[in-house]
Amino acid sequence: MRAAVLRGGTVEARTVDDPVPGPGQLLVRSLACGICASDLHFMDHPEAGADDDSGMSTYDRDVDIVMGHEYCAEVVDYGPGTERRIPVGTRVSSLPVLNTPAGRRIIGQSPESPGGFGELFLLTEAITRVVVSDLPSEVVCVADAISVGWSTASRAQLTANEAPLVIGCGAIALSAIGRLRSLGVGPIVAADLEASRRATALAMGADVVVDPAEVSPYEAWRNAAGPRASCVVFECVGVPGVLDSIIKGCERGTRIFSVGGPPEGDHLHTLTAKQKGINIQFGGGPSMDHWDEAFRAVCSGSLDVGPMLGHTVGLDGVQAALDAARDANGPARIIVVPGS
Repeated sequence: MRAAVLRGGTVEARTVDDPVPGPGQLLVRSLACGICASDLHFMDHPEAGADDDSGMSTYDRDVDIVMGHEYCAEVVDYGPGTERRIPVGTRVSSLPVLNTPAGRRIIGQSPESPGGFGELFLLTEAITRVVVSDLPSEVVCVADAISVGWSTASRAQLTANEAPLVIGCGAIALSAIGRLRSLGVGPIVAADLEASRRATALAMGADVVVDPAEVSPYEAWRNAAGPRASCVVFECVGVPGVLDSIIKGCERGTRIFSVGGPPEGDHLHTLTAKQKGINIQFGGGPSMDHWDEAFRAVCSGSLDVGPMLGHTVGLDGVQAALDAARDANGPARIIVVPGS
């Protein structure tokens, strides 16, 4: 098969061996796959994968890795011991985790679990979901990105006297905004330095957007939420110093949900957080239930992800698209279509 292969820190489209489905696995053909910020983090910070003691994410500069974990695919074949409950040719997607004889692996972040930047890859049958939708695969593939912010917003369980402040307006923040809007939570205040991202946040359901270089997000939030509301901050940037700036800038008793996670780590003024009585919940991936909810919302069209989508590229354009994805003025998602 052809694939956009990561090796030695760069991505090149070339021919590699077809993956072979093992016990409980499906062989699928990639129809569309989103480029995620975590793909960039994986490339740029190989030490994070090399030091992952879970073994789910492994990076080796001298071994081929096919990235891509936000996908829509179609079933091609079955491995041994599968139920074969999904017919060949059916469009599917899944939480990006592959069960292998050596343990669980994140799809697209290990040599053992190639992802959607190749023509073929493998899925775990037990968690594979059928696409019940007429929407294009380029739309459906965004469901996994949606699931992260969706899960975070769901777990926050905002009460009637709380109002959200979203810091950063990338894909995860946009999905959190979409979920908060579907829950009827508001007013939703969002902050980002880039005007294009603020516009997308409004399209996804934010009530107020601000440029933090010009207006304090906390002042804007207080003006929108009113004098009696309590603040719940969603930190969705992933750049060192941002979470600490929230700790220092937010009000007493603020709840913070941090899903940014800079690979190089961060320094936090924990004494300030203690003095303010701040409650911080760190990331974690979506639960299977939340992933399913987000998947159904995207497939049904009840959550319109159109504002997040940019252009599509073929396998030969993946390296350039990864470079373009670093531009904060670009779309939240560039989509790889291996068959184009």
